[in-house]
Amino acid sequence: MCLWEVQVDELPCPHAWAVLKSKFLMPEEYCSNYYKPNSVVMTYDVHVYPLPDRNDWNIPAHIAEEVVLPPKWKRPPGRPKKKRDKPLSELLQPKNQHSCSICRQGGHNKRTRRNAPLRI
Repeated sequence: MCLWEVQVDELPCPHAWAVLKSKFLMPEEYCSNYYKPNSVVMTYDVHVYPLPDRNDWNIPAHIAEEVVLPPKWKRPPGRPKKKRDKPLSELLQPKNQHSCSICRQGGHNKRTRRNAPLRI
């Protein structure tokens, strides 16, 4: 079962749904109560009252006087750049070095090793 999708949506993912069906289990039992018919019907039980006409609104003076301006800059098109501030420990750490699979020392690998035994 894709646990990640269950936690996000509170619904089994399609893979889990198929497995539950093949095992003759009720997939509805693995859903959140929010998706069950009783809960959906209950959401429409509450009365929703429309707002009065805009002329009848009672807006305090200090709020009515406030001016809301648009943002100063627009977001550029495209995907945002990945930029992260590296901690000092990461900056001081040496870069990735090659390590030899034979002697486990850094700076070279198995192919470029100087003390490699000769093949006969």
